[in-house]
Amino acid sequence: MSTQNAATRSGVSLKVWLGIALFGVVLAILPFILGMAGQSWVRTLNFALLYVMLALGLNVVVGFAGLLDLGYIAFYAVGAYVWALLASPHFGLHLPFWMVLPAGVVLAAFFGAMLGAPTLKLRGDYLAIVTLGFGEIVRIFMNNLDAPINITNGPQGINRIDDISIFGFDFGRSQEILGLRITGPEKYYYLLLLLTIIIVVICARLQNSRIGRAWEAVREDEIAAKAMGINTRNIKLLAFTMGASFGGVAGAMFASMQGFVSPESFSLTESIMVLCMVVLGGMGNIPGVILGAILLSVFPEFLRAIVVPIQQAVFGDVIVDPEGIRMLLFGFALVLVMIFRPAGLWPSAVRRRELTGAKGGQA
Repeated sequence: MSTQNAATRSGVSLKVWLGIALFGVVLAILPFILGMAGQSWVRTLNFALLYVMLALGLNVVVGFAGLLDLGYIAFYAVGAYVWALLASPHFGLHLPFWMVLPAGVVLAAFFGAMLGAPTLKLRGDYLAIVTLGFGEIVRIFMNNLDAPINITNGPQGINRIDDISIFGFDFGRSQEILGLRITGPEKYYYLLLLLTIIIVVICARLQNSRIGRAWEAVREDEIAAKAMGINTRNIKLLAFTMGASFGGVAGAMFASMQGFVSPESFSLTESIMVLCMVVLGGMGNIPGVILGAILLSVFPEFLRAIVVPIQQAVFGDVIVDPEGIRMLLFGFALVLVMIFRPAGLWPSAVRRRELTGAKGGQA
């Protein structure tokens, strides 16, 4: 009874704490459960966490500040190539984790500011076109910086990238801990989960801070925000910088986990995919963005696992490629969401009120 009273006095009910504890236990044992079906599902879960990081970073730019960014994957590429160049045999550098990751984050944030600076007066379609061009410029640079000096190894990419190693604990190798065999993907899962939780906490704190309210004011009406004394220039630059830094973290984790990077991993399609995750889940709402990222990253693998066996059982051969079905269902789902849930599957309260008020006004 005293425990329940203490929880009530702290403002959080005992049921909430029990729910959080249960959810934490599920997250802790999830990779071992999926590992029974194969390590490929653990890798899929790891990539889902990477996409959650990317979606949360883009949500800062698009959801919080209302700035349409179609070149966000460029910051993902910057983080990945920084890790590849500083922790691989390509330049003979094998710098430690605690040096390479901050370097990738800082450089991605710098490129975010570089993108934000010339676009401060752009809005809507013009901003989308400029950011799209920026993303393609970065990808083309990575593809062509192999001559006259070989920096990125061009379209061949960089391989044999170092795993993350902290105090001799190698995340890329399987080992036994307390009699339990833990594989490399399972180790990476816990690291990615920790980084994702940190990013979620940062986003939540930013959203409820003075900066978050300034971003919301700029998103709703930039002229009114400027009239209220908000420095819209600095606020926009901060949104681009913060969002890019999260992309840099995800890129560094991607390079270390894959052991290989190439320009084809950072195409415009990836930027569109991350943007769709934000829109599908609910722009500006952190839980909604996480939901959208998980759905769109796990859905293709789920389709691949069931579509091919079903076609082989029914027709004796694969009639329709899973990739084609994925894009068909993906587009159909987005159309349905735009019609029936225009604010997303899990919209923010502000966004829901705006749409409800707009419909009431039209009526």
